[in-house]
Amino acid sequence: MLYLYHKEASKQQLTLTGDEHRYIFKVRRHKVEDTLYLRNLEDGFLYRYLITYLDKKSLMLELQERQTLEVKADKALHLGWCVIDPKSVEKVITSLNEIGVDKITFIYCKRSQKSFKIDFKRLEKILLNSSQQSGRSQMMKLEMADNLETFLTQNPQSMMLNFSPNKIGSSLKTDTVVIGCEGGFHEEEVALFDTEHIVGLNTHLVLKSESAACAVASKVLL
Repeated sequence: MLYLYHKEASKQQLTLTGDEHRYIFKVRRHKVEDTLYLRNLEDGFLYRYLITYLDKKSLMLELQERQTLEVKADKALHLGWCVIDPKSVEKVITSLNEIGVDKITFIYCKRSQKSFKIDFKRLEKILLNSSQQSGRSQMMKLEMADNLETFLTQNPQSMMLNFSPNKIGSSLKTDTVVIGCEGGFHEEEVALFDTEHIVGLNTHLVLKSESAACAVASKVLL
């Protein structure tokens, strides 16, 4: 873990209890006068604290310094992701976070199962743990769109990932790519995109939606 998240990081003094204390005390086995690094994931600063007091129930921190240290991808990538089984999303969202995806908007596309509901609180907890491990300095943003038409109204320069001779790569001329759900896009959805706004991957294999999301992120960001 490269830092510890705390929403009040930046204050001169902090007291940690509960899970945060248990992690520092029992897992990391820190002691008085050890240094801890904290972030609040909002201001881009990394805060260095000194442990000034520690017992079996709480510990106290004293701020020593702060430094500007933004850790993120060199470019922003926004994925419009047609809703799939949330369990499949949970398996790969850590990887997408580590690769550097800036934002995911989940879209109820025509072939998405409407019974699938995205648990944003659960995903945010997963992303928080992932960010602490990878060093990412800002949380991935998560949003929801009722349908693809609404999403395109808000993101008119989006490209669709589909079978296409126009291969996706790091020189992509947009920061927004739409990934289909299982079964792919409905023909009415494909018709919403001009041919030049449809891109493909350099493979003849049919990828699962979550595999396609990771492949796009890797192609564009790494």
